[in-house]
Amino acid sequence: MDARFLYPLESCKIIHLLRHGQAMHNVAAEKDRNALLSPHLFDAPLTDHGHQQVENLRERVVSSGILKRVELVVTSPLLRTMQTAVGVFGNEDKQHNITSSPSIVALEVARDRNIESEEDNLWRPDVRESEEEILARGLEFMKWLWKRPEKEVAVVSHGIVLQHMLYVFANDCDDSVRHELCKRFANCEIRTVMIVDKR
Repeated sequence: MDARFLYPLESCKIIHLLRHGQAMHNVAAEKDRNALLSPHLFDAPLTDHGHQQVENLRERVVSSGILKRVELVVTSPLLRTMQTAVGVFGNEDKQHNITSSPSIVALEVARDRNIESEEDNLWRPDVRESEEEILARGLEFMKWLWKRPEKEVAVVSHGIVLQHMLYVFANDCDDSVRHELCKRFANCEIRTVMIVDKR
């Protein structure tokens, strides 16, 4: 181990980044990638397999103690992410002596790159959100998150959004760490990082 940095704990925040469980649009995209552009699948619910992934992750999050430490869960407002957030971090669990769960808040800034509704001010029928726009949104979200008082937060979102949130900080990492951190998320995969205010 080559430890090079020392920061006071009050300058650090632990973030658990979690992609939603398998949803209907993921299954459809395995057959045809254009299915991801379908307005009918934009707010796709979890599949039965996705619900099982959520149950399995819930068990891991409980047994590792993460559930007791997380103070806030931020989720995309889409159904698949909200189902994942509530399934993993919500609900009481008397079997594991968990009588409360963290607050869960849905934020537009954590949403997927496509928007279906014309009432949505971020929706553009002719163009998908660019990589640069997603990166800027990731930066905006991380700034908001940093200002929050919670020291341990879970973020439930979409693979591309989570990758871009990581890109915001990856320039500060060694190339091998950056590659591992910023690779594509699997469904219901959780990655834990610590962000640090170096000032």
